[in-house]
Amino acid sequence: MPGRASLRPPCCIYAVFMPSAPAAADRVYTHVKQAVLDRRYQGGTLLTEGELAEAVGVSRTPVREALLKLEMEGLLKLYPKKGALVLAVSAQEIADVVETRLLVEEFAVRRAVPASARLIERLEALLEEQRRHAENGDLAAVAVTDRGFHAEIVRHAGNEILSRLYDQMRDRQLRMGVAVMEAHPDRIAKNIAEHAEILGALRAGDAEGAAQCVHRHVSRVKVLVRGEDR
Repeated sequence: MPGRASLRPPCCIYAVFMPSAPAAADRVYTHVKQAVLDRRYQGGTLLTEGELAEAVGVSRTPVREALLKLEMEGLLKLYPKKGALVLAVSAQEIADVVETRLLVEEFAVRRAVPASARLIERLEALLEEQRRHAENGDLAAVAVTDRGFHAEIVRHAGNEILSRLYDQMRDRQLRMGVAVMEAHPDRIAKNIAEHAEILGALRAGDAEGAAQCVHRHVSRVKVLVRGEDR
């Protein structure tokens, strides 16, 4: 009597799951956005789909998708059949960002007092990291740690809505920070010294003193980006 046919396959088949590579549009988006934020693509630069496709190694379709997303974020302006124009930071944008930062950060630094040991330790680490990046001449990294110093204080104020609002300004802050440091290299050391003053006031439990330090420090951004002061 013939045996029953086996339902099992003649050999075992193993599926190998590899992590998928980032989508092409995501790669273009990251490439262009980072270059805009650290000012390798400065305001007024016209980017073409062909150049970007070649630079990232993708077709033009994901380039268009990435550029549309960046236009929605206010970093670019698309011109059909011409390309994408990197938008310069406007005087109105500077004023709006500084005004919003003052409202958020002065409130937050007062709420952060008395400062926890965790906050003080984190701010000390960020300050040291900023000094190290400054010594290496890495302006983009200095801007990231500069912004991180302020964001850490906002987070420790304990207001999640305020913290999310502040995070929405991240890209604008980074772009302005690099612009200030490029135009006024002497401000790098002064910014670090002003951060140390804010940290000192927090250590001392001086809420009003810390708020005054924040006000002077943040207000200076507007005049520096406009080139009105050193």
